[in-house]
Amino acid sequence: MDAGTLVLVHLVQPKEKYWGVLLALGPAGVTLRGLELDLFDDWARQQRPGAEAELGVSTLFVPLHRIEKLFEDARVGSVASYAERFYEIVGCDARAFLGPRPPAGGAGSPN
Repeated sequence: MDAGTLVLVHLVQPKEKYWGVLLALGPAGVTLRGLELDLFDDWARQQRPGAEAELGVSTLFVPLHRIEKLFEDARVGSVASYAERFYEIVGCDARAFLGPRPPAGGAGSPN
């Protein structure tokens, strides 16, 4: 997987799941810009124009020994990817909202 790929990361000790954009993958671990998977729907809804943002993404480094699985965020049969779900909710690409700072001017504005 290359930097810029949207991924799901399953962690152990403690069990956690994260979604976001892969920044780096190396022998020491993974650097990700995203959020806990449980917060995804609430976060996505807050990215719509006029919604009050209370949740945000962060940059996270996870050491390799904590990573159980790393998946590319992709459609599986009729089940939409998280990126597709985000597009349905907000109407634009999730990568625009996973940058180092929130987009200016609301949904659809580039960084």
